[in-house]
Amino acid sequence: MSAAQRPVAYEDVLAARETLAGRIHHTPIFGSATLSSRIGTPAALKAELFQKTGSFKPRGMLNVLAHLSDEEKQRGVITISAGNAAQSLAYCSAMEAIDCLVVMWKGASEAKLAATREYGAAIDLEAAAPAEAFERLAELRDETGRVFVHSFDDPLLIAGHGTLGLELLEDVDDLGAVVVPIGGGGLISGIATAVKGARPDVRIVGVEPELSPAMHAALEVGEPVTVQPTSIADGLNAPFAGENTLAICRELVDEVVLVTEDELKDAFRFLYARTKLAAEPAGAAAAAALLAGKIELEPGKTVVAVVSGGNVATQTAVAILGEE
Repeated sequence: MSAAQRPVAYEDVLAARETLAGRIHHTPIFGSATLSSRIGTPAALKAELFQKTGSFKPRGMLNVLAHLSDEEKQRGVITISAGNAAQSLAYCSAMEAIDCLVVMWKGASEAKLAATREYGAAIDLEAAAPAEAFERLAELRDETGRVFVHSFDDPLLIAGHGTLGLELLEDVDDLGAVVVPIGGGGLISGIATAVKGARPDVRIVGVEPELSPAMHAALEVGEPVTVQPTSIADGLNAPFAGENTLAICRELVDEVVLVTEDELKDAFRFLYARTKLAAEPAGAAAAAALLAGKIELEPGKTVVAVVSGGNVATQTAVAILGEE
């Protein structure tokens, strides 16, 4: 696929930055001497868990909502999400005075359910599992006439997420690689579009749990396929990758690696104890791949692990920390 055919271009990310100016946090990057020592090259952590709502999601959601017509805003919006996108769309919709409905499923994080409600969204919990939730979503879209906001595959959403990549380019002079967690692929697609648009030499590496390999499976067969995600990293439990995100990842992402549940937990404990970052398991995925030696790195160049979110249930955090 050529740059002209790609669903999101570098210029789209630049435009999103203008749209989002003053509305999101420019999140900090922290160096980690301990992580650097363990992997043998300078390492830093992009603390996106300090973004509004506790994850990267508002970057894309706000960009999507900014492009809705007045008529679409009056109809309200609907999305489907395991939690972080739900919270984000609820929060962003409240900022824009747009009515919001979120489709989730039984077993979704109680902490994320509560936060989504507190931000003002209505929640539908009729579905028993992620695959059924997409069927429920289709029903509700037809019944209500709401505008669907995709949680990971909308080009405007991807462009908004790409603003994180622009911040990396601004803040890290010797950037050699960026390691990014993957659920449906929206974040890594945006980051790859931004970073490769300015620095084609920088490696982009995606990380998925072995128990939630939607993008890995899609890359193997060349099209989105349905998986049954069961990882403790619930923020990465997308049942399939997006068509747009797959197209971008095939062209711009250098590698996608898989991590085990134990590796996710080890990284969760590492971030908590050594860097004082209270990440959620999904947010620890990039660090997990580095700590487990899953990625080949160029010595002397800084690798940045994106800590994508911090919305973890207290019980989950206590359980993981207690296993040590």
